[in-house]
Amino acid sequence: MRKKVNYGKLIAVIFLTVLIWIWADLRLDEEFSVTSATISVAKSTNPNLWVSFDDESSVSIEQIVLKGSASRVADIRRKLNAGLLVFDFFLEPGQESMTAAGEHVLNLLNFLKANDKISELGLTVQSCKPETLNVRVVELVKRTLDVQCLDEDQNPVKTATIEPRQVEMFVPAGWEGELLKATVSLARGEIDQARTSVIKKTPQIELVAGQVRNVPQTVKITVSPKEDQLRAEVIKNVTVGFIFSDNLQGKYGVEVTNLGEVMGAVAIRATPEAKRAYENMRYQVLLEIDDSDKDADTAEPLRKELIYNFPAQFVRTDEIILKQSPVMARFKLTPLALAQE
Repeated sequence: MRKKVNYGKLIAVIFLTVLIWIWADLRLDEEFSVTSATISVAKSTNPNLWVSFDDESSVSIEQIVLKGSASRVADIRRKLNAGLLVFDFFLEPGQESMTAAGEHVLNLLNFLKANDKISELGLTVQSCKPETLNVRVVELVKRTLDVQCLDEDQNPVKTATIEPRQVEMFVPAGWEGELLKATVSLARGEIDQARTSVIKKTPQIELVAGQVRNVPQTVKITVSPKEDQLRAEVIKNVTVGFIFSDNLQGKYGVEVTNLGEVMGAVAIRATPEAKRAYENMRYQVLLEIDDSDKDADTAEPLRKELIYNFPAQFVRTDEIILKQSPVMARFKLTPLALAQE
């Protein structure tokens, strides 16, 4: 005769077994350390305040010791190793009563213990290093700033229009003079685009290196066409410098046989700033002497085009160009030891 299965008893046994497993897992709590956590000042901070960790917007937390069930810890470790979980925390100064200007101390251990992110993961904080952090609060004041445009190399960009040319922004009270500027950074493609149409950009200020804030408005920018910026100029009183390789330095003298041409006036097109910078260069033209030049088997003078030593920052922004054919220098090399005999 077939025995009747007692399903109620079977379900009760399974339920008790599951409870025992869960209880056992909870009893097997584990601790583990996280060494890749950071804490940052929340971007929603009052714009009238500059809150930082000793002028840094974020700092690394050396170590956080967490505790949780064995299965939970194993799951967290797997996610950390796979890059699916990061321990990034954000300081809301208002919630920590840090809205008064001055120096404050954040109890980092208490901050982490009260953090929702950790509790939602089923973990508790046992300890951390450091246990406290210094927080600096600076009250900012509204000032009127001039808008300046810079290229990718932080060189000024000649603009045709900037609307508006001035913006208002909260800055440290001690800022004055050249500091009262908001910067628009333009990539090379944006500069080219702005020569033919208006582009909109958001100016920024830099409180300290690496910490920027956006101005709460955009500006409209056009850049002057290249030819409108450049004027025809002639550079006189040209000086010539010689570039020797390490093998030839101090061993050969140079006799330029057409020195009048080499040191003749140079025709350029340039902005006034680029012209002045070129005139102030130690050498306006350069003659490069290669190792192979000393071995040239000819009685005739060697020939080589001059290098026009334009200031690099103005070359990058197309603010100076040569408006003549490069001069061909004619020269002879003489070994210095032979010349002294």
